[in-house]
Amino acid sequence: MSEVTIGLIQASSDLHGGEPVEAHKKAAVEKHIGLVREAAAKGAQIISLQEIFYGPYFCAEQKTKWYDAAEEMPNGPTTKLFQELARELGVVIVLPIYEREGIASYYNAAAVIDADGAYLGKYRKHHIPHVAAGEGSCGFWEKYYFKPGNLGYPVFDTAFAKVGVYICYDRHFPEGARALGLNGAEIVFNPSATVAGTSEYLWKLEQPAHAVANGYYVAAINRVGVEAPWNMGEFYGQSYLVDPRGSILAIGSRDKDEVVIGVMDKAVIREVRDVWQFYRDRRPETYEKLIHL
Repeated sequence: MSEVTIGLIQASSDLHGGEPVEAHKKAAVEKHIGLVREAAAKGAQIISLQEIFYGPYFCAEQKTKWYDAAEEMPNGPTTKLFQELARELGVVIVLPIYEREGIASYYNAAAVIDADGAYLGKYRKHHIPHVAAGEGSCGFWEKYYFKPGNLGYPVFDTAFAKVGVYICYDRHFPEGARALGLNGAEIVFNPSATVAGTSEYLWKLEQPAHAVANGYYVAAINRVGVEAPWNMGEFYGQSYLVDPRGSILAIGSRDKDEVVIGVMDKAVIREVRDVWQFYRDRRPETYEKLIHL
């Protein structure tokens, strides 16, 4: 199968951040089940949700309340629910959730679920930002909630393509993007929660560059809306699929809940790599100092 239809889901968080954690999860899970079904009805074979899809971007504040949003993976209820959905629809799902391991170790993670409902494994976000927007204002307080990922850069051999995952802030680091290519990724999904002003000018630069430099497709997913009570900025959507030539094949709106549909052609990966022999011509023996600088 050369062509694979990709579905990217961008959505707003509909509840005020002061609501109980379980209320957020219930509303978001119900919404996203409907959006996954819509994507499948439009022909999507691999579907990705946005970063920690089942609630607001709670890292705008530092409260232990949000630890209750974390679940074990794959034994938590959300992963199991979407395994059943993937099996029913015959689709692959990239499912980003807040993971708890053991008693109190927390990760920003994503499960990869195959089209038969099998849990293939998970990726844990490696690069964890911790940035204040200013004294007394909201920021990206991720180190309060997440340990750095410790599972490397796995690639999952799904029913339709070899899938890698790179989460939000990871996209600013080319090393992991290259590692995913070296591990065989044909498409890399980057579920995100990013706001206007801080990183928007990079949104359509970095990930097409990763796609070109590594000869694979990249699917970039961002949520939409302004989330109360933090009002830290506009999540600007514009989820997109980009090919190994750097061409954006499909892109979503800035401000609407939406299923973005695009088609990847695995034959293009081979065509591009036959011309641009970056993997042949790389010089890893000269890069050793990079990890010590």
